[in-house]
Amino acid sequence: MLLELYDFGLEVRTLHILLGAALGVVFGVAAQVSRFCLRRAVAGDPAERKSAAGVWLTALAVAILTVQGLSLAGFVVMSDHRWLADDLPLAALILGGLAFGAGMVLTRGCASRLTVLGASGNLRALTVLIVFAITAHAMLKGVLSPIRKAIGSFSVPTPITSLVELPGGAALWAALIALPLLAFAARSGARRGDLLLGGLIGLVAAAGWAGTSVLLMDEFDPLPTQSIAFTLPWTETLFWTIASTAIPASFGNGFVGGVLTGAFASALLRGELQLQTFESSAQTLRYGAGGLLMGAGGVLAGGCTVGAGLAGGASLSVAALVALGAILAGAAGTSAALSQTSFRGARASA
Repeated sequence: MLLELYDFGLEVRTLHILLGAALGVVFGVAAQVSRFCLRRAVAGDPAERKSAAGVWLTALAVAILTVQGLSLAGFVVMSDHRWLADDLPLAALILGGLAFGAGMVLTRGCASRLTVLGASGNLRALTVLIVFAITAHAMLKGVLSPIRKAIGSFSVPTPITSLVELPGGAALWAALIALPLLAFAARSGARRGDLLLGGLIGLVAAAGWAGTSVLLMDEFDPLPTQSIAFTLPWTETLFWTIASTAIPASFGNGFVGGVLTGAFASALLRGELQLQTFESSAQTLRYGAGGLLMGAGGVLAGGCTVGAGLAGGASLSVAALVALGAILAGAAGTSAALSQTSFRGARASA
């Protein structure tokens, strides 16, 4: 749309990269200040879980309302996106979600949180992200791709691909889901500033869909419709870093670079830059295993807590909502298992 009205003097791909970078900077700053992370809401400090959930659910609610509103106005078009495919890869969504949820508990952070922490000087997070990206790339195009294809082959036809296809349409279902989430967030005890930053992250997710599907879409040089995510963007960033002369950069590369830049700048200005590393070999193994699970699970589930849960959930896609539910179940189950193990260990020591 904008390309028909203005001559930016840049290629469409370059505009997508710049859009991704701009959205990434905003996300990085907002996530660093608010400590935005779904794991904190499920398996974090019990005293902070409710407030962390309030921030995350605010982002989801704002993303749903904005994406559905823009879709009704014609500024978001996702009809051909994989989240709205007719066949539901149920096995991949459930197994991948469970694996990703377990992995983010083992690493004490989802992919988005680890990216922010890595930019702040956390070497544990950077190490996990490398394992995460390599594993995800192996699942997509490498030695683990046969596993992905085998699991992904178990699909079921679905009568609807999105809740907006139900009676009442987009406006009704967006309100039915988003308004209770906002009501919960208002009573979550989260700071007002953090809730506003959560809402800003929701707008970033909507801006990604609008920018790539309509505003910067070129019919003569179409690029994928996408929004903020971390699984595919990190694999693209890994591959581009190694072979940048062979493949072009993408929206995902810009987004990851923007998140790292924004989070670093925010941490620097707030005096929160601090080098941290592993404390023991056991911790290294735990975090490494978590990175493997997140990399494999993120690919199978079609995304992480941001790509599938936030950006995908904003479309009210059945597949994205199933993936988000599986991620939550995997995180809650793993957290409970670790708590029980810790309790038994403490009792044995006593």
